[in-house]
Amino acid sequence: MENQNKDNQINIELTEDVASGVYSNLSVITHSNTEFVADFIQMMPGVPKAKVRSRVIMTPQNAKRLMRALAENVKNYEAQFGPIAEDNNPGVPPINFGTPPAQA
Repeated sequence: MENQNKDNQINIELTEDVASGVYSNLSVITHSNTEFVADFIQMMPGVPKAKVRSRVIMTPQNAKRLMRALAENVKNYEAQFGPIAEDNNPGVPPINFGTPPAQA
């Protein structure tokens, strides 16, 4: 049984540039009959143009696995830290983020 577990292991490499991650405060998900595309976007206060920081393309099966994994992790998070407050106005966040306008 121990040899079988070793055969099923995957060595995953995480390079330094990927390990630092990217910040995203908006995502847009689209799909076709063969793939799901998730764009992770960073919006900055006072800047009308947002930038896609990362794009992940996956099969419908992997998208469903990701959905289940996210649901399980949110459930575990809330069990440990309490409920995550939800915005009553889902959709695109305001461009100004509720902050005063910037001046140069």
